[in-house]
Amino acid sequence: MEVDVGMLKPIPLPQTQCKRRRISMNCSDTSASCNTSHEVENSLPTLKCSDYYTKPCLSELATRELMDPGYCSRVQDFVVGRVGYGYIKFTGQTDVRCLDLDCIVKFNRCEVVVYEDDSSKPLVGQGLNKPAEVTLLLRLKSLKSLTADCLRDIREKLKCKSQSQGAQFISFDPVSGEWKFLVQHFSRFGLGEEDEEDIPMDDVSPAEDHADMNGSDMSDMYEEDASVDRTLLSHSLPTNLGLDPVRMNDLRMMLFSSEQDEVEGLNNMFSHDISPFAKETSRSPLLQHSSKKSARKTNTPLTRKTPLAIKEYNPGNFSSSSPGGILMVQQNKGLHLPVAKSVGFELHLKNNTPVTESHSRNIVDAALFMGRSFRVGWGPNGVLVHSGMPIGNNDTDVVLSSIINVEKVAIDKVTRDENGKVREELTDFCFSSPLSLHKELSHETRKVELGTFELKLQKLVCDRLTLPDICRRYIDTIERKLEVPSLSSASRVLLMHQVLVWELIKVLFSTRKTCEQLKTMEDEEEDMITDGRESYPNVEDEALPLIRRAEFSYWLQESVYHRVQEEVSSLDELSDLEHIFLLLTGRQLDSAVVLAASRGDVRLSCLLSQAGGSHANRADIAHQLDLWRKNGLDFNFFEEDRVRLLELLSGNIHGALRGVKIDWKRFLGLLMWYQLPCDISLPDVFNTYQKLLNDGNAPYPVPVYIDEGPIEDVSDWAVNGRFDLAYYLMLLHARQENDFGALKTMFSAFASTNDPLDYHMIWHQRAVLEAIGTFSSKDLHVLDMAFVSQLLCLGQCHWAIYVVLHMPHREDYPYLQTIAIREILFQYCEVWSTQDSQWEFIENLGIPSAWLHEALAIFFSYTRDLPKALDHFLECGNWQRAHSIFFTSVAHSLFLSAKHSEIWRLATPMENNKSEIEDWDLGAGIYISFYTLRSSLQEDSNTMTEVETLENKKDAYDFIGRLNKSLAIWESKLSVDARVVYSKMAEEICNLLISDSNEGSTSELQLDCFNTVMRAPLPHDLRSCHLQDAVSVFTTYLSEISQ
Repeated sequence: MEVDVGMLKPIPLPQTQCKRRRISMNCSDTSASCNTSHEVENSLPTLKCSDYYTKPCLSELATRELMDPGYCSRVQDFVVGRVGYGYIKFTGQTDVRCLDLDCIVKFNRCEVVVYEDDSSKPLVGQGLNKPAEVTLLLRLKSLKSLTADCLRDIREKLKCKSQSQGAQFISFDPVSGEWKFLVQHFSRFGLGEEDEEDIPMDDVSPAEDHADMNGSDMSDMYEEDASVDRTLLSHSLPTNLGLDPVRMNDLRMMLFSSEQDEVEGLNNMFSHDISPFAKETSRSPLLQHSSKKSARKTNTPLTRKTPLAIKEYNPGNFSSSSPGGILMVQQNKGLHLPVAKSVGFELHLKNNTPVTESHSRNIVDAALFMGRSFRVGWGPNGVLVHSGMPIGNNDTDVVLSSIINVEKVAIDKVTRDENGKVREELTDFCFSSPLSLHKELSHETRKVELGTFELKLQKLVCDRLTLPDICRRYIDTIERKLEVPSLSSASRVLLMHQVLVWELIKVLFSTRKTCEQLKTMEDEEEDMITDGRESYPNVEDEALPLIRRAEFSYWLQESVYHRVQEEVSSLDELSDLEHIFLLLTGRQLDSAVVLAASRGDVRLSCLLSQAGGSHANRADIAHQLDLWRKNGLDFNFFEEDRVRLLELLSGNIHGALRGVKIDWKRFLGLLMWYQLPCDISLPDVFNTYQKLLNDGNAPYPVPVYIDEGPIEDVSDWAVNGRFDLAYYLMLLHARQENDFGALKTMFSAFASTNDPLDYHMIWHQRAVLEAIGTFSSKDLHVLDMAFVSQLLCLGQCHWAIYVVLHMPHREDYPYLQTIAIREILFQYCEVWSTQDSQWEFIENLGIPSAWLHEALAIFFSYTRDLPKALDHFLECGNWQRAHSIFFTSVAHSLFLSAKHSEIWRLATPMENNKSEIEDWDLGAGIYISFYTLRSSLQEDSNTMTEVETLENKKDAYDFIGRLNKSLAIWESKLSVDARVVYSKMAEEICNLLISDSNEGSTSELQLDCFNTVMRAPLPHDLRSCHLQDAVSVFTTYLSEISQ
């Protein structure tokens, strides 16, 4: 980080500030560690503007912070200034750590602004919003032309201006032009344009004063302008608009002489695209004036770039030879362009416009379009705004680059029937029912402290013993969805796959009670009646893997049964051997044996009855086939399907499948049933299949939507690296480890559905698997947020927050859930706030009610329903925002409507927290003081002592002064109705004062009351009436003192 604190002109400042310094925070002392240097650098304030400075300077701050850690939090009499404009001295100790001085402090001509954005302004006494001494440099005209009276008037005007802005005038030095005053907090202080008209100021700005231009320089410049060749401007925008380019350039130099040369900055940015002719044009004599002035300035980045000019627009020309209608001058500078009057943009009536209530193909302003370089934007609920070809449009015609398309992503596809209509029962079965089931399960809660709030993060808790019941309940939910009429066939395929996945989870990851566990249960239940008690099978520990293998074998048979039946139904009646082979691929041994026996092939039926049995039978059949081959048996006399069956029974599945295509599940079944030993464990089966897959000797376990539909054109889908969810579960079981490396791919939408935005069931499967301890991961936030987005697009805000609360807590991102929940509350406030059930559900989740009210307050502020916004700001404890709305928009209308009790109800909670509200006494505090003072003045004077009466009158005098001060500070922020309220307050208090003074008071006390009345903000007619009464009292007073 480098900071240049140099100055362009000496001014009356300490010598340490008049030198140009350049310090580098990257160079570290050899004795200081890199970590210490980094911490010091991060604690320093930032200041990049070359004409701004600080005292102590940044290098001195860095040195003192390094020698005395924490020095930047207590800098004594910190100074920030701008050369030629003035400086601010913050009295006492100031915390300057990590302050962006470029954004906070801004010196303009005769004024200074600190914290221009009120939303980022800290409380009084924090940051730079604290008492300070401000010095502004006023550039008066020559002192010789100003008389003593004129200087005296200037001093009085500056003193009045200081007091009107809430500042305390200190001094004014006409020689140096220094105007000093004290402020208690910051906003905007200085002179406005109207004030400068009353004070004889020099028109030369401080920036212009640094440029040393004499008369000869000016004459040279005009001579250069006069000698400009018109051909250099033949490609400019004025030429294409039919205007004189030289004349337009003179006007530009006259009106915008202080601007930097933006064209040169643009050419520097795109120097690799500009032709030599373009570079020469950018350095033409027409631009030398601004170049001379900008040469003395530092190279600061341009905040605004001039958009490229538009040459022509031809909406009807879309031929292949013409690349488009909008061309850039920058791309055609080498061509000769004739000077012609441009007709601009022509909007044909056949084009759709916003008036026709069409949401797409709207012609936009091309200047805005080209200037902002519009590309793609995402809106709420999956709305996509772009300027390209509409999604799914097969039209080959070239579209206008200024056409905006508004389209919505089909996130709710899973809730639609075969006719494309959204059905409420599908929404319930897909989202509400599974999430309600998830909520009914056991959870553990973790409280996370977030300042004054706390969140209750949740995590599903279950074990492998209860897993079968959980899977059964999820399957029941899916089966109820299958009963919905008008469900598309593709949806039924995916739903059946979800049922099989839950069944597979139960088979692979559930646990049975062993003998030891049963004995423990029997000991605990020995005092209970044994009749009617559930009997548990006596299972040994060694038998558990075999039982799991048998259950998986049954699952595999059920999952491929429909595939076998479909292929059998498509065969001819005479293809019995092929029929038998297909039955064997699904392990339908009973049907295969019966079929072989029915055709009279007893030997084959005997072999089939032993299929998948002992390894000796497989070896005998394989040995017999080898003998036949060695003896030269001609297999042409054998039926090809019979040889295929014998190969399969011998365990040679690759020989049996030669020339036959089969899906991956049946291949896995053949591998486990006929080739591998019957007592091998499931992890060994899965690892063997994976090895064959890596060698290219096994079919790819493609997802179900490719294997069985609904995707018909598989060529458009890249399946490499993407397995079916069932196969991922098998790999997860085979790993027997928690650090499964394919979790992100496993729990992606493409593992179980062709809809990349559908996560409604895979989120539950992940939650259950993680709860039983199959894996542990804190890096699946994509899955969580994708499911949250899907719920939000369907208006299920309460369930979306429920899902966010189940996201695992991360120490490196402790506020992840907080940010997500608050974003949901803010963006979808109109949805959840209108449904009482969602509101109650969110509150029951432990979400702080202040967050809900804050979201509603922002929403009602946006819709300009300020009374409701005020109520919610009060509920969430945002006292400053509540005070601002109350004082500027709500209180005066309530006062004029005589709803004084409502004003008291709203202002009372703010008064209890007035220490957090800036300008309370000059804002809403005025209403509290008015009601309190009016009540005191209306009491019976006989019941009050003389001291209490004097105190009330003193309070009335102070109240009138606060009214005047409030009017001076708020100025234009107060509406006409608010000023009327001030007048009515003053009128009522003045009437009470006068009535009290008339009862036995002396003329002197009455005159004091009238003196206060005349200072009150009253209408002119009332002021005239009180003036007449004051004259009468004054006459009486004169007569009394003359006697």
